[in-house]
Amino acid sequence: MSLLAQHIPADDPDQMALTDQQTTLGWAELDLVMNRAANLLHSLELGPERRLAVFAENSTETVIVYVAAALAGVSAVPVNFHLTPDELAYIVEDSASALLLVGPETAQRGLLATEATSNTTGRPPIAVMGWRCSDHPKVSSWEKGLALASAEPPPTDTPPAPHLFYTSGTTGRPKGVDAPPALFRGGETVAEYFATCATPNAAIGTHLVVGPMYHAGPFSATRNLMGGAPVVVMGRFDAEATLAAIERYQVNGVFMVPTHFSRLLALPAEVRERYSTDSLVSITHSGAPCPVSVKRAMINWLGPIISEGYGSTEVGGSCHINSEDWLAHPGSVGQPVPPFEVLIVDDHGNELPPGQEGRVYFIDTSGRGISYRNAPEKTAAAHLRPGVFTLGEIGYVDDEGFLYLTDRFSDMVVSGGVNIYPAETEQVLVEHPAVADTACIGVPDEEMGEQLKALVVPVDPGKPPTEAELIAFCRDRIAHYKCPRTVDFISEELLGRSAMGKVNKQALRAPFWKA
Repeated sequence: MSLLAQHIPADDPDQMALTDQQTTLGWAELDLVMNRAANLLHSLELGPERRLAVFAENSTETVIVYVAAALAGVSAVPVNFHLTPDELAYIVEDSASALLLVGPETAQRGLLATEATSNTTGRPPIAVMGWRCSDHPKVSSWEKGLALASAEPPPTDTPPAPHLFYTSGTTGRPKGVDAPPALFRGGETVAEYFATCATPNAAIGTHLVVGPMYHAGPFSATRNLMGGAPVVVMGRFDAEATLAAIERYQVNGVFMVPTHFSRLLALPAEVRERYSTDSLVSITHSGAPCPVSVKRAMINWLGPIISEGYGSTEVGGSCHINSEDWLAHPGSVGQPVPPFEVLIVDDHGNELPPGQEGRVYFIDTSGRGISYRNAPEKTAAAHLRPGVFTLGEIGYVDDEGFLYLTDRFSDMVVSGGVNIYPAETEQVLVEHPAVADTACIGVPDEEMGEQLKALVVPVDPGKPPTEAELIAFCRDRIAHYKCPRTVDFISEELLGRSAMGKVNKQALRAPFWKA
């Protein structure tokens, strides 16, 4: 019997297991498709590292490939489907992927990337396989491959392989990192790994995927499916469509980012009230700082079912906080979870007491820390000492051990010798009723070296608030030196918040520093 077959309901083998906007598979049908997919991957030559890259938008096929890779002991590389051919070529080459899987939206860029890789290495282009792609002599058909593969249960004694994730790369080339223990529990065989996926998170019930699956948070849906939880996959995020899916599929759990929260809350009240969300029992969020007012509004709307996991691709979740604790400690990202302990240090590495702001480090009591692929210097730079690493944040802990983040090392602005942490100012600005979103950056100042500039997305572009109004709003709430000296009004597109809610401040700063 195959590993997935244990999840087939005896009384209803056609019960929905996996669906997107085009395809719905019941558990029995998914089991056969997954057998063929795993056997197809077993039959391919995937190089010494047994690795393939997935460059495709969300779909049932994307989920099937990731699960099939896990069942076949193949390491998959989830790749940001927004990348250019040159950016993709770097990841394909750095990861030593032997196969690139694409969807109809990414096939052309995938081909260009493999040709670029061939030109730089002198090797033949790596194979490209795609689903729902028009016939192309250089793209083999995923569907035809499945049809020719065996539907018999694949072997279960194959050693499992961790997926290889790449970080966002906002400060240079993306860095590769094996899925950490929080995301890949391993085992001697794929059968043992499969058994670890029956987690409490999977037991919650039907899960909805609203974020791109090249990120670790949405990617967790693959483990939920392996643990027996039905999965509903959405494409590009749409707030009302998300509410409709929750009602239609009686969704129980979903992973989101603060941007999703803001867009849901921006829906007119009558639209939100049109859909039932009573089935929800768990919403997890991560990816970027969540404004206090936004999170409080979400809890008021949906109840105390919202939890936050703070961490990174490199280590998984390092802190956690539920709704009850957050309401008692608003703005906190929670307390550290095993095997991590939090450590706040000054610029010289000296430990600071509770309440004092400094650089946030984590002690990994397992000794693992962070290890970047092919980048020993970046690995070393992330560590204070072996097993003690940073994710680049600035913050403090309170007397109860709850961690608060105030900014990132790289975003700090030094004006007249004073450190300014833009995230604090941003938290104030988003409270203004006319501000939809904002990012604060350091720009040149002849006298002070740098000054703080606010880039603001107004709620109504035709009637933005005035610069003076926003600066006065900040001055009523925080120290004057933390307030922006100037304000520019920009569009949401120019702000460029990613699907995980992050802003590339290096790119936003660049035009101001060209001279």
